[in-house]
Amino acid sequence: MLRDLLDSPDYSRVVAVARKPLAVSHPKLTVLIGDLASLPALKPQLAADEIFIALGTTRKHTPDEVEYYKIDHDYPLLAAEIARANGARSVFLVTAVGADAASSVFYLRTKGEVERDILALGFEHTHIFRPSMILGEREEDRPRERLIIRIWGALNPLLIGPVDRYRGLAGNDIAHAIVKAARHQTEKVRTYHWKEMAALLRA
Repeated sequence: MLRDLLDSPDYSRVVAVARKPLAVSHPKLTVLIGDLASLPALKPQLAADEIFIALGTTRKHTPDEVEYYKIDHDYPLLAAEIARANGARSVFLVTAVGADAASSVFYLRTKGEVERDILALGFEHTHIFRPSMILGEREEDRPRERLIIRIWGALNPLLIGPVDRYRGLAGNDIAHAIVKAARHQTEKVRTYHWKEMAALLRA
């Protein structure tokens, strides 16, 4: 997604907040190093028209639910609050298929709560992307996850009709769809599942 934003003529400047330096350089790019604790101090530098939030962790990396909630809910919400206060008009948020603030499943409830709370900030445009399985290569060697991705890829053609939202998409394709959505902002709130993201990729 960062590469798409940098390559787009629609953006003259891109500010990326990361926990460590990025292996990307570009004349348009400003990288700010920050985390949940230091993000408020970066507020003066976080003025933008649009904010893109694709942050998340896994239970393997963050087994403690309190810490997990901070990463998947508190950090995205704080970033959105700062951007909104600085005049951002649009937010693009990646959550997950099945996100529901009333769910009994911790993961889906967390995703649903971050959707709910960011919607409450009242951006002019809120775009919520709910991918299912994210396909493609991973930087880490995770054999079990590779197996699940292969199985999901084989199941993809069978997921049609009402269950097509559970189709997997490659991470790069999700990123391309998000940046394409930024060019077509008419509705105040829009949610994208597999079908809507696939349509953006074909556009």
